[in-house]
Amino acid sequence: MTQEKIDRINFLARKQKAEGLTEEEKQEQFILRREYIESYKASLIAQLDNTYIVEPDGTKRKVTRKGENTTN
Repeated sequence: MTQEKIDRINFLARKQKAEGLTEEEKQEQFILRREYIESYKASLIAQLDNTYIVEPDGTKRKVTRKGENTTN
């Protein structure tokens, strides 16, 4: 997600509060917000995929998704 798109999301949010949006602007806002959310989720998943838990005995175990098999 580019800074330009984030700025556009913020502009549309301010405009919506101040004077309202046209139907085209509402659609654009919806699309941009979905893109932002998907980008945020992808970033979080990538971060968690590279996260390990260090146990008290010093061993490391990879964080897995809920329901994933923990024995490989």
